Amino acid sequence: MTVAIIGGTGLCELDDFVLKESLDITTPFGETSAPILAGLVAGRPICFLARHGKPHSIPPHRINYRANIWALNSIGINRIIAVNAVGGIAESMGPAHINIPDQIIDYTTRRVGSFCDDDKEMPTHIDFSFPFDEKLRKILITKSEALSLDYSAGGVYGCTEGPRLETAAEINRLENDGCHIVGMTAMPEAALAREKGIAYASISLVVNKAAGKSETIITMGDIEEALKSGIASVYKLLREVLPDL
Repeated sequence: MTVAIIGGTGLCELDDFVLKESLDITTPFGETSAPILAGLVAGRPICFLARHGKPHSIPPHRINYRANIWALNSIGINRIIAVNAVGGIAESMGPAHINIPDQIIDYTTRRVGSFCDDDKEMPTHIDFSFPFDEKLRKILITKSEALSLDYSAGGVYGCTEGPRLETAAEINRLENDGCHIVGMTAMPEAALAREKGIAYASISLVVNKAAGKSETIITMGDIEEALKSGIASVYKLLREVLPDL
């Protein structure tokens, strides 16, 4: 078992996901968000971890990112595809659009961002110049193109603390910094994966226009509607990608 998906609870709704085992793994950093589900998709061994717990109850700033990544590494995972719900900053990033980001700017302030923030591990100075694995990105891009999905092949993911959504002024700042999308879950997840030598890429699903980028206020109803619409494309992409990994 070498490939994992980190995302919402929806993977189990894939028609061809066959659950084989549910793994409760003890880590030096506490409990994972949820048990790791090991199973098959299209005959391919795959693991799934619900980032926000099951049921969905853990806000982004309280996710135990270290426990999640440590646990996946402990069972031999060396590639992770993350599914992230994001807001669209750039004009082209509308609801249900898929972005395969190639860069991150970290705006979080309270999260433990490394395995070596205490005495459990020696300091690790990772090269994080290019935070997303290019080989995985190219697979996601190639399959998105083949499926004629509404997608873009690169972008800068601005990761904010949450759990509140951003102000319009904050989004203007992110846009001035070069961000195309904004989310709350890519960091420190991506950096921790790099520390463990795990290739990591993101399928970032736009579920709303970011603050100040539309004429209306952001509602959870609108986000949930866009999520329902866009997640079908994410499932389609995963079905195509997983057999090739």
